[in-house]
Amino acid sequence: MKKVEIFDPAMCCSTGVCGPSVDPELTRVASALYSLEKKGFNITRYQLTNNPDKFVENGVVNNALHENGTDALPVVLVDGEIVKLGSYPSNDELAEWFNVGLEELKEKPKGRLSINLNSL
Repeated sequence: MKKVEIFDPAMCCSTGVCGPSVDPELTRVASALYSLEKKGFNITRYQLTNNPDKFVENGVVNNALHENGTDALPVVLVDGEIVKLGSYPSNDELAEWFNVGLEELKEKPKGRLSINLNSL
């Protein structure tokens, strides 16, 4: 099974819904990765804001940052090898790496919210 690691630039979270406006690219990536993680695939994201030690400890990522600066972020590794610098993988790329159909990457999280109006 392939292992994908994504080293994100500094940001408050990886969902794309924080800040003054929604970032559709981040929400697409977060949704696709959520679907893959629910299927048991090995995907790890590190944020420069919260996990700076991971950027230093990983020699491949550290070298990419020394050569390209923060423009290299996000750095995407598949099985320890850089496959993307400065952009997130497309859904086509994710589907190919994990051998899944594109429609499987568009599944939305299913959750229920119930509110007891009598308690308000």
